[in-house]
Amino acid sequence: MTASKIFGIPRDEVTSEMRRNAKTVNFGVVYGMSDYGLEQATNLSREEASQFIALYFERYPRVKEYLEATKERARKLGYVQTVMGRRRFIPEINSYNRMIREAAERMAINAPVQGSSADIIKVAMINLHREMERRKLESRMLLQIHDELLFEVTEDEVEEMKSLVAELMPHAFEL
Repeated sequence: MTASKIFGIPRDEVTSEMRRNAKTVNFGVVYGMSDYGLEQATNLSREEASQFIALYFERYPRVKEYLEATKERARKLGYVQTVMGRRRFIPEINSYNRMIREAAERMAINAPVQGSSADIIKVAMINLHREMERRKLESRMLLQIHDELLFEVTEDEVEEMKSLVAELMPHAFEL
């Protein structure tokens, strides 16, 4: 869908390369990726990467507004926070050194997104664990990787676990 919007073409005309570039810019720009970074991550030239980023922000202006507001709030307060209120202090955000300041700005953008994701997955894990214990299930949660959970599930609990995960995961935190 993002590639379709960025390129202004129907979804069925989007090529795999367009989709790959759109995905890279979609995630990269949110974390402060520059045209140089996009050039390195794709087969786009620097000029094409710059145009692609500009087009992305043209199609999604509220993303740009969010990024700028987040940096401005960090400059003012000296920290950013997750949806659950955990703070990440960023003293370098007002540095006179451009390289240090830009790294701090990327951190200011990145921390609320990744930190909020971590907060939410942890709540989901707690909710799932409690419900699994309440039901006295033998299945076990083994591993968390980013926004995914890996379970060891007994044969007779497969359907119950599918249902439980589908029920609890999407409602771990209501925005």
